Formats: sequence, C-alpha cells, structure tokens
Amino acid sequence: MKHISILVPQGAILGSVEGPRQVLTEVNKLLKSKGAPAMFDVQLVGLAREVTVAGGIYTVNTDLLISEVTNTDLIIIPALDGDMVKTLEANEGFIPWIVSQHQAGTEVASLCVGAFLLATTGLVNGRKCATHWMAAHDFRRMFPDVELVQDRIITDELGIYSSGGAFSYLNLILYLIEKYVGRDVAVFMSKAFQIDIERRSQSPFVIFNGQKDHEDLEIKAAQEFIEQNYQERITVEELADRLALSRRNLERRFKKATANSIVEYIQRVKIEAAKMSLETSREHINEVMYNVGYTDPKAFRTTFKKITGLSPVQYRQKYNREEVVYE
Repeated sequence: MKHISILVPQGAILGSVEGPRQVLTEVNKLLKSKGAPAMFDVQLVGLAREVTVAGGIYTVNTDLLISEVTNTDLIIIPALDGDMVKTLEANEGFIPWIVSQHQAGTEVASLCVGAFLLATTGLVNGRKCATHWMAAHDFRRMFPDVELVQDRIITDELGIYSSGGAFSYLNLILYLIEKYVGRDVAVFMSKAFQIDIERRSQSPFVIFNGQKDHEDLEIKAAQEFIEQNYQERITVEELADRLALSRRNLERRFKKATANSIVEYIQRVKIEAAKMSLETSREHINEVMYNVGYTDPKAFRTTFKKITGLSPVQYRQKYNREEVVYE
C-alpha cells in the first residue's frame, strides 16, 4: 500500500486538497469492488490540527501533524493562494520536513502554484518544474536556479513531480495512478472524472500579456513598440536604433527583463493577436495571417502551433463560439 500525505498549508486552494483525495480514494473503491486490496492510504497532513483555507471560508481538519509522520511514500503539495511571499513564510515549517522525507526516499509532487513551496525546498534546483502559466514570470524571478517549463502539464524528475495550472493537477494525479496502479485504472478514473488523460501541454490556454513587471524603462519602450506595431516587420536592428542601444546590449537586457528573446516576444505578440481574431471573427486563416504581419503560410502555421500547441484551424474550432456545437 502506498502512503500518500496531502499537505494542508495555510492559504491552500481547497480544490487541490480535496480533488486528489477524492480521486485517490475512488481508486481504492474501484479496486475493492474487483476483490483487490486498496492501493492508497491517504492522509491530510499539516502544521496544525485545523487549517483555514480559501481566505478563512473553510477549515480543514488534518489527520496528522508532520511530526507524527515518520515515513510516507508520496507528499502532495497543493496549490497556494494569496501573496506568495507571505504564504511561503507561513508554511516554512513544511520545508525541512519535505527535504528530510525526500532524502529518505519519499517522492514529492506539487500541484499548480504549489510549485513555489516545492521550489523553496531547493529540491528542484537544476531540474525541470511546471506551474501555472500566469505565475511563470514570478516563479522565474524568485527561483532562477529552477528550469521552468511553462508549457508542460506534467514533469517527472527522478521522484519529484509537478503539474501545470489550475485543474490540470488532475492530469498529474492520473499519471501517478498509472505509475502506481496501472494504465487500466488510470483510464477508468479519467472516464469517471471526465479528465482528458492525454493532455500534456498547457500552451493552448496561455494568454500572453507581455512581461512588464520589471524596472527597465528602455525595454518597456521596446515592448510597447512591438505591441503597437505587430502588423509590421520589426527587426532587432530597428529596435536597437530606436533606443540607441547596441544590438547585443538590447538583446541581453530584453532577455533578462522578459525571459523571452526579442524574436520570441515579437512572435508571441503576433500570435496572441491572431488568437483573438480566430476566437472572435470569421476571417479566413490567410486574412488573420496577413493582419498580424505574416506573409508565409507555412511559417505562420509552424509558429502558431509551436506557441499554442494547436494549428490555427484547430484553435478556431476549439475557441470560436460559432464553431462550438452543443448537442
């Protein structure tokens, strides 16, 4: 039997505590209905017997304090809410315990922005980690030694797991069920809870708003110029001339401030404009392409799919209201 410790931190998002607990306990029910023994012993573990979550709306009663858990097979860190710095400070008591448990052989999984608490342990330094795309910029700023993979739904780094944003944590739970119990049970749970088991990327859900949470005014001016002139062919040399900077200096500062190269930023701005058009208009794909400054259909489709994970046609079918069929 696998012992699963679901943490209940201060500021936990209730759904990411209850969701894994519910799915894992349903696995036990399924196995028992087939005459097989239960696979998971699921316990809620905290720093206190009672933990308020969701801004004080709910109170979770924990099964055990961390001091009462001598060993466990898997620690699940749920998503967190609120001011992340304050939330991490409120939950720093978990950190040495998580580290010591992992050093003793325990696996660790973070859900959504629970990745911030995982990263605070130092266990993912130099490793890949996923989190919600909306938190990516703050994560990179706070944990520069972690390799953030913004598009991923799931990472598996030698017994340390992480998941992308929001309810995509359920994909990680299915992944762990498949690993621990088997594909057939994971598929059954995907059907019972109506989770797309094969979803591996959060790219189709990303909304690109630019990364302006920095103090480099010249780079902000470059970003604004790109966003106001995305229909045009913008070159790095043109931007450097406008800002009276050397190309090398501009590229270095741009990457540091935004976590994107200038070419990547231009592509993302253009594709975001194309996405908006595909969601709201009936323009032909080629019209959308020309309107955002592309002239080569192959280059447009390739870049669009690289950024969103979908072709322009697939994106329109998925998100344009007139393409959605309700039966």
